Amino acid sequence: MVTQAADPTPSPAIDLDGFGARLRGRLIRPGSEHYEPHRQVHNALIDRRPAAIVQVADVADVVRTIDLARSAGLPLAVRSGGHSIAGHGTVDGGIVVDLSLMRNLRIDGDGRRAIAQPGLTAGELTAALHEQELAVPLGDTTSVGLGGLTLGGGVGWLVRKHGLTIDSLESVELVTADGSVVTADASTNRDLFWAVRGGGGNFGVVTRFEYRLHAVGAVLGGAVVIPASAAALRGVVSAALDAPDELTVIAQVMHAPPAPFIPAEAIGRLVVVVMVVYAGHPDAGIQAVAPLRAVADPIADIIRPMGYPDIYQLTEPATAPGPLAFRSTYLDSIDDGAADAIIDGLRAAPGSTAMAQVRVIGGAAGRVPNDATAYAFRDRSLLLAVINPYRDAADAARQESWLESCWAAIRPYGSGAMASFLGDEGDERVREAYPGATYGRLAEIKRRYDPDNVFHLNQNIHPAS
Repeated sequence: MVTQAADPTPSPAIDLDGFGARLRGRLIRPGSEHYEPHRQVHNALIDRRPAAIVQVADVADVVRTIDLARSAGLPLAVRSGGHSIAGHGTVDGGIVVDLSLMRNLRIDGDGRRAIAQPGLTAGELTAALHEQELAVPLGDTTSVGLGGLTLGGGVGWLVRKHGLTIDSLESVELVTADGSVVTADASTNRDLFWAVRGGGGNFGVVTRFEYRLHAVGAVLGGAVVIPASAAALRGVVSAALDAPDELTVIAQVMHAPPAPFIPAEAIGRLVVVVMVVYAGHPDAGIQAVAPLRAVADPIADIIRPMGYPDIYQLTEPATAPGPLAFRSTYLDSIDDGAADAIIDGLRAAPGSTAMAQVRVIGGAAGRVPNDATAYAFRDRSLLLAVINPYRDAADAARQESWLESCWAAIRPYGSGAMASFLGDEGDERVREAYPGATYGRLAEIKRRYDPDNVFHLNQNIHPAS
């Protein structure tokens, strides 16, 4: 459903002029030439009008903005890259902390560390690190901001070899609800460091990430495209689960797009696009991908040696904003029923851009205990998402109806949820993302750092009472 915009006019008691004069960054208000483009987020169904957008330049600006929102009694949204499916990076009539100007990056190649601010995107950090043949395991799309990606866990092209993004996170600097600036790592504020690794933006505004770096230069990457069938999907997933840790696979059931590598006669056919990264010597990668290539006669095969950042070209269409409907869950395997539900659902899709995406996890990410971080699904092998990035917001009712129907058929085969893969789905689904004792522990940490739930525009953890 399209979110209706509200009147963004702030209370006359708020001295925005005085506030703006103290900023090192930029204050964007309704009526400004910058307001319309900067109020928009990646999901074009979200149409909200903040009272002010504060493009903060440093930590002091963040502290001032939190104080402004609290003293004025206005809701506070925090935006890194703006990719939140639920549109949590904006708010009607409230204040947006826009981190896009905080883009400092310091790389210590010898010490294998990088310190990055949250205004950087995954693509920008990946490109900068690649100059020294280093990498952080981030996501699969260049335009996603470091903030939401990291705090949600981070599942991407290197997940089986080097784990989740949070598995390479060494420390954070964070501004809490009362304006305190704190550091959290394995020895300082350990409870907070546990919580931010998967617990999202519930505990404050992270202004600095320190990552441990990994040697990643040339990889074997690309995709093989095969005709879609339940048997083919099961075969791909089975081969990917049996693959060495160096090989990460993301399989998408979708209608073949008009890409240069797709034969003209195959465009529009239902296919499985098997995207791969082998993070090791490309020659060894040839053997590792052979079982995937053997699942079915390929329609297209563009797997080749490449520089690691080149793999992001496969997901370039996902960087464009537009209407988006999304559901997700975890599975341990794809059995006959799940495979049939996925294939049948995509055959009935009302447009050519819908897809079901299966991320094969395990490997390094699966060898971390479930309770070591707030990301509590280390023992789950597959992350399944039904994604519908359609083109026309006026068609929302039909597109959402298909998504719910497809999701209803698939959901019984899975359980749980990844918080950063949730839309606006209610408190029950948030609790699915943080099962059992995980939610209770997060709620207690939330009580200590944000008892008034100032940071509630997220997949919200309610403070323990």
